[in-house]
Amino acid sequence: VQLQASGGGSVQAGGSLRLSCVASGRVFSFNDMGWYRHSPGKERELVAGISSGGRTNYSDSVKGRFTASRDNSRDNKNRVYLEMNNLKPEDTDIYYCNVKYTTLGHDENEFWGQGTLVTVSS
Repeated sequence: VQLQASGGGSVQAGGSLRLSCVASGRVFSFNDMGWYRHSPGKERELVAGISSGGRTNYSDSVKGRFTASRDNSRDNKNRVYLEMNNLKPEDTDIYYCNVKYTTLGHDENEFWGQGTLVTVSS
């Protein structure tokens, strides 16, 4: 399994950023995908999750500002996007993409992408 994450960067408060994550590999199915944020000294937080069917859930801290979407329709890859609007300095963190999947042997597993830094200045 591979996860290729992109996006992030630096923006002023009130600005927007978009994160992308592409999951690929020989698996039975890609299931829930999500974005977490975590940095030293902070607890890991699920920012947004999205099921294979597109059902979403968000942390209270980002509801109404962040939107997750998913595209499973192209070239056997699962793509998940996180539109982040009205960013706040407290959104500054390292964001990680996560995918839960079922292996060809029907075991459940998960994989983490490399983190991408989001910095919001006041």
